[in-house]
Amino acid sequence: MAVGMSSPRPARTTAVRAAAEAPAGPAAGPDSIGAGLDPDDLPDGLVVADECGHVICFNTAAARITATPRADAIGRPLDAVLPLEDLKGKRWWPLTDPYGGLATRNGQPERNLLLPGGREVLVSARYVREHPTGPVRRVVVCLRGTEARRRTERSHAELIATVAHELRSPLTSVKGFTATLLAKWERFTDDQKRLMLETVDADAGRVTRLIAELLDISRIDSGRLELRRQPVDISAAVARHIQALITGGQAAERFLVRTRGPLPDLWADPDKVDQVLGNLLENAVRHGEGTVTIEIAPAPAPGADDETGTAVTVSDEGPGIPEESMSRVFTRFWRGSKRGGTGLGLYIVKGIVEAHGGTITVDRGPGGGAEFRFILPVSMPAYLV
Repeated sequence: MAVGMSSPRPARTTAVRAAAEAPAGPAAGPDSIGAGLDPDDLPDGLVVADECGHVICFNTAAARITATPRADAIGRPLDAVLPLEDLKGKRWWPLTDPYGGLATRNGQPERNLLLPGGREVLVSARYVREHPTGPVRRVVVCLRGTEARRRTERSHAELIATVAHELRSPLTSVKGFTATLLAKWERFTDDQKRLMLETVDADAGRVTRLIAELLDISRIDSGRLELRRQPVDISAAVARHIQALITGGQAAERFLVRTRGPLPDLWADPDKVDQVLGNLLENAVRHGEGTVTIEIAPAPAPGADDETGTAVTVSDEGPGIPEESMSRVFTRFWRGSKRGGTGLGLYIVKGIVEAHGGTITVDRGPGGGAEFRFILPVSMPAYLV
């Protein structure tokens, strides 16, 4: 009568093992399986059955996951308390037969099973024996809800769908124009060829940027985002981005830069800082209205009262971000409007800032639009201190 689960996280494994291996006796009961262990402290559901298959432990998490009160579980047969079925509708306990079968078995790996009503749960089990081939003295079952895994799977599916959608348009354009040029090169004038090649170049750039975003997300999620710290002139970096936007057609009077100094020497990854500034300024221009104001000033470094950092604030005078959306701005796929984009930029910006040991926030600006503010600590290399 057991169930399945791949190895849980180390801390949980230790706790469950302590419960499983604790000696049976008067001290063992529904609320205390082993000395110093309270099953209700475990984040996963824990169900323990004795050598006769009757439940002797049923913690709070198990009661929540199964929607069964503890009082209705203690003392009852394990297969009645957990009437599990596999995804094909077969009763799980007769299939696994933990108290019978091969005496060399020690448990069941994690798998998806169904509770009454079709509720899905991740289940694993361990068979406790006094010696390797002896009779089963306890069956320890671990239960986990599937909500977190479903969210992860849904996030991955959304990422794949977004990437496929974003790649299809530029790649279709690149394929169409190159095929046309190869087939009918002589029929086009030089100006027409230039226009098509410029379009191909722009779409290839979109594909390159999307791939770079995906690599950044992978490194941020895995904690492998590398920083190559160098002295960074943040004022010069802001000026460079503004000049690029002006060259791209924005009016120079749309930008207002305020610098309060003296600014501390900043050690950061210049490419990553450029990525943060570029994203915030492009968002302000694309989704905001009116004047885009950039303020640069010294500020206390996050979490360090004795260290100075640099704060950069980017605000606009557009409609701003609705209050109910503020908490979702830095999540994946959040879009402030329907004006294109993958919805990954601000998620990456937050990851880059936090990798530097900094913080980033969003609020409503003085002009009513969105206001993004990030603070980077000085982070001078130890050998220069």
